[in-house]
Amino acid sequence: MKRGFASDNNSGIHPEILKAIATVNEGHMPGYGDDPVTLQAVARFKQEFGESIQVFFVFNGTGANVLSLAGISRSFHAVICSDAAHINVDECGAPEKFNGFKLFPVKSTDGKINPEVIRTQLHGFGFPHHSQPAAISISQVTELGTVYTVDEIKAITALAHEYGLLVHMDGARLANAAVALNLPFRAFTCDAGIDVLSFGGTKNGMMIGEAVIFFHQEHAATMPYIRKQAMQLYSKMRFVSAQFLAYFENDLWKHNAAHANKMAALLAEEIARIEGVTISKKTEANGVFVIMPAKVIRKLQEEYFFYMWDEPIAEARFVTSFDTTREDVYSFANALKKQMKDYSQLLTNS
Repeated sequence: MKRGFASDNNSGIHPEILKAIATVNEGHMPGYGDDPVTLQAVARFKQEFGESIQVFFVFNGTGANVLSLAGISRSFHAVICSDAAHINVDECGAPEKFNGFKLFPVKSTDGKINPEVIRTQLHGFGFPHHSQPAAISISQVTELGTVYTVDEIKAITALAHEYGLLVHMDGARLANAAVALNLPFRAFTCDAGIDVLSFGGTKNGMMIGEAVIFFHQEHAATMPYIRKQAMQLYSKMRFVSAQFLAYFENDLWKHNAAHANKMAALLAEEIARIEGVTISKKTEANGVFVIMPAKVIRKLQEEYFFYMWDEPIAEARFVTSFDTTREDVYSFANALKKQMKDYSQLLTNS
């Protein structure tokens, strides 16, 4: 099977990241984050987000989201999120099981939620029979490949803080959003009112590891214990930390994300030229959503690995990565074109 567009999780590890891992593989260092490499990585995050932040490295995106929300919620709380949110759809109930709170999913538009729909859940405060709204969670990039603007984020955080709620951002593809917005990370996170951030790296060239960033120290007070309890405290932490140092070095994160976004734009451009195929969502980062005949999807999946997104309407999702090539894009587009031509001829002859 040819290299497909199922997910940026399917890509390899950037050579500079691998090199960084190998570099810290000499000798012994203290474990559990007390090593000098981890201290350097934390300092590097503070350069990006400010000296007052608290940073906790974890294994994966689900762990980052679960622990981010653990820091700002209790079991009787509710977290408002998009109906398409990763925490609602793709984490097997982990946030609710581990933290004990209830998710309040609201209808999204292109993956985004706004103050109008959030307000529908801002009630029941002080009523002991009702889960108490405590936080809002948004994804940047959204699960539908769209990107929140700074103003959209500020509108959500302003509403949340007005009601005493905190805001979490799932930033599994934060680098792709930064490139799409042409802004530094902090401009659409802490400077826009975000309280806690899941900072992703795995989808953008890292091997393993994400970061939980608290922008207010009081929310991070119990995190050292919660992280251990959640089995997210890595003993050989330096191998995660070294990756982040390489990730920030010479803006590797930006080069990787810019390339992935560029390849998605090219893929969308090529697919849009094919008759009978519809680009169903805005292509703002590195995700392309396409509606095409179900028979064509099945035939194409014999050559390329990719996921269905919405099976009833025959919508598929294609995701590009830091190592996607122009040849990958053209080869896939030509294969789709051929399958659509064969499908049209079949309809004509039937």
